[in-house]
Amino acid sequence: MRIGSRLAKLAISDIRAMTIACQAKGGINLGQGVCDLPTPEPVARGAIRAIEDHIATYAHPMGIAELRQAVARKVETLYGVSYDPSSEVVITSGATGGFAASILALCEPGDEIILFEPYYGYHLNTVLSLGLVPVLVPLVPPTWQIEREALERAVTSKTRAIVICTPSNPGGKVLSEAERELLADFCQSHNLIAFCDEIYEHIVFDGKRHVPLQQLPQMRSRCVTLTGLSKTFSITGWRIGYLTTTAEAASRIAIAHDLLYVCAPTPLQLGSLAGMIETPRPYYDELSAMYQRKRDILCSALEDAGLRPYWPAGAYYVLADVRKLGCATSRQAAMKLLDEVGIAAISGTSFYQDPVGETMLRFCFAKPDDVLSDAAARLRRLA
Repeated sequence: MRIGSRLAKLAISDIRAMTIACQAKGGINLGQGVCDLPTPEPVARGAIRAIEDHIATYAHPMGIAELRQAVARKVETLYGVSYDPSSEVVITSGATGGFAASILALCEPGDEIILFEPYYGYHLNTVLSLGLVPVLVPLVPPTWQIEREALERAVTSKTRAIVICTPSNPGGKVLSEAERELLADFCQSHNLIAFCDEIYEHIVFDGKRHVPLQQLPQMRSRCVTLTGLSKTFSITGWRIGYLTTTAEAASRIAIAHDLLYVCAPTPLQLGSLAGMIETPRPYYDELSAMYQRKRDILCSALEDAGLRPYWPAGAYYVLADVRKLGCATSRQAAMKLLDEVGIAAISGTSFYQDPVGETMLRFCFAKPDDVLSDAAARLRRLA
């Protein structure tokens, strides 16, 4: 058969490949962000109840009305931004599904789109697969500071949008107030759409606070804010995300999402709704505290092992400088780590096109305490 070349340069991600290698070795997988922690009981019970009640038909193209209403209440309560749940909220097949539908709906092939490096691989590959041109703006650890000069060098007459991930995967960066103001002014100056991936909004550390870009008055009409419940409720396999944006953009995105996915699974939407209604506010504060403790366990072990972690301010990943392992490439470093101590991590080149990626590995600390403690002990053997 004649096979098209649209995706010829794409491959199964290193994240998936490393997971397979780790399973074959019987190792500890600190590579893929599977978040294998217990799902809160109200969430699981809500989905089970929907299945037992035989609620299994297609949902509305924009998502179940009650879930959209819950999303709108949450955004207004936490961030003071109002959205009409009937026209400005879309329930999606995960945040990544929402991102793909948004790019398809709002951008054109050949458009340029700015991404920060290190980037989330699904963002880059989605952009490439839909025929857009990614333009990378490098951020330098440990602060990952966003500079206006670098952004201005990246923008051209073809630039349509910018992707902003906060808290970020893989670096764990949380935008400062000054950076939010900078990005808002930049987007206004160049008439850009801001695709804001905020899936880790409830996982921030050291007293920091997540503030969405859409909260700035001039950005509500420019933002497509993408988030979901995968990380908050440890339901990464359920694929329940949502987005908020203007009514015009939401209607187009809903059409694209219907084309790509039809709808997010109806019983799982209802389970997510139960979680949003029944989960008390302290749960979210405890979530951040739990992950900060897990971050400290892993980063301390990496430091003891002589691998330099760039301590994240949010999300549940850490990038580490692993030049001590003496490998020519980050893939070799990842395999050496798996072979010697049975720990799987992801090569830095999954998040970089710059050669600096060859010096880094990404680790995930969304693991049960006993697994994380075992991993920490194994890493310390490298010291």
